Amino acid sequence: MEFFHDIPRINFMAARKPAMIGSIIVLIIAIGSLSIQALNLGIDFTGGVVTEVHFPNNADVTQVRDALHKGGFPDATVQQFGTPRDVRIQMRAKGQVKATETTAIGNDVMAVLHKVAPDAKLSTAPTFVGAQVGSSLARKGAIAILVTLALILIYLWFRFEWRLAVGAVAATLHDIVFVIGFFSVFQFQFDLTVLAAVLAVMGYSVNDTVVVFDRIREDFRKKRRATAFEVVNSAINETLSRTIMTSGLTLLVVIAMLAVGGPVLFGFALCLLVGIIIGTYSSIFIASATALMLGVSKQDLMVKKKEELVDDRP
Repeated sequence: MEFFHDIPRINFMAARKPAMIGSIIVLIIAIGSLSIQALNLGIDFTGGVVTEVHFPNNADVTQVRDALHKGGFPDATVQQFGTPRDVRIQMRAKGQVKATETTAIGNDVMAVLHKVAPDAKLSTAPTFVGAQVGSSLARKGAIAILVTLALILIYLWFRFEWRLAVGAVAATLHDIVFVIGFFSVFQFQFDLTVLAAVLAVMGYSVNDTVVVFDRIREDFRKKRRATAFEVVNSAINETLSRTIMTSGLTLLVVIAMLAVGGPVLFGFALCLLVGIIIGTYSSIFIASATALMLGVSKQDLMVKKKEELVDDRP
């Protein structure tokens, strides 16, 4: 821990205005991308054809995926399920697919697979999966985000002060728009696992912000002669070692997941990677800076003195 004591104090709040301007520009780009090209939605939201295939030996998922991509199914998602010999293949479909079309797609898939695994066979008949369930989950996810934001605002309003609550919600919204916009700009596939990662990023961001706000409140009470600017800077520097350790260790896990998790976990891990980085940034330059710009002061966070009780007994 001696290493962290050697870290020089950084004047974070001196860079709050350039940081906010940069964030606004990035968020405009994100919103513009979402408006123009939207998200590259996965089969969970668009619907598609599901084919389950059984192999006589353990299936090589990478080989199956490469064969399908080269055979005219670039959007195919390949996952093992049940046993190492069974594989589920999902392919996106445009609109409703008829039964005859579903069978034809299944036959085309098997024709491609027989080139690399002649003994492979269908476990079940190909089926069409509609997007109604995914759309319902997407709506519920959006509602969950809005309800969570409202509860965060209420909780922090009572625990801290309304300026800090607004700062925390602003940081959380910033992170959500940034991460979703990132997937839109680069057209990475957005499925239910990524939506789950967005909710996880939201919780991580709030937790990081609350840690900083707790220290801001403590420093306002201890350093009564310091200005709000000095107190906020001091609190961020005092929690910097904790931030480096927590974010650094979490990033190591996420990077490992990104490196060895394969295509199935790629979107989830990428969302967490971007979200953790931007969540750490927003706790400093969005949440704290917003509270400072709204005029948070020691009077807002000082403990109110209780009136002394008067004993009226004779």
